Amino acid sequence: MENLLFYIIAYLTGGIPFGYLVLKYKYGIDVRKEGSGNIGATNVLRVLKEKKPEIAKKVALMALIFDALKGAIIILIAKFFGMSLETQYAIAVFAVIGHCFSPFLGFEGGKGVATTAGVMLVLLPIEAIIGLIVWGIMAKVTKISSLSSLTGIIIGIASSYIIHPNLFEGSHAPLVIIALLVIYKHIPNIVRLIQGKESKVA
Repeated sequence: MENLLFYIIAYLTGGIPFGYLVLKYKYGIDVRKEGSGNIGATNVLRVLKEKKPEIAKKVALMALIFDALKGAIIILIAKFFGMSLETQYAIAVFAVIGHCFSPFLGFEGGKGVATTAGVMLVLLPIEAIIGLIVWGIMAKVTKISSLSSLTGIIIGIASSYIIHPNLFEGSHAPLVIIALLVIYKHIPNIVRLIQGKESKVA
């Protein structure tokens, strides 16, 4: 019963759309109807660069941090209460699901990248740092957010097979589920990447 409660809280917490809420109620902008329509930090940045460039980076960074924290904090609370490692990883999965399919936005949501980074920083900090470094390099070189995010997530999670090969008896199932969720949410971006039509972040 305690585990179920944590899973529900993780899903609901993960579903809080910080980027959408800030733009909607502070600036009167519905980020779902602007730019790519995504609620994540990249689209927040893209939209505000056009409408309020002086605050664009600040607000986008805030959205990124809060999307990461909502995944991290619930796992830290679970650790405090002595929940098992298996439960912590399940919480991570539910937090990412919540972000990707928010109950507060008609089960639409973001792409799960920041929330994934948050949960991995708590559970697998070395792998998370590897993923963030790869993301940073790719972002600098390509300036394509989706490609940078996908590469960072995939490399970060893949590195867990080397650094923690015996995690869940080698299956790494929770991480694979998270990776598949992020890839699924990026399918339109992947199609545009293949077509050479994916936009860059200036």
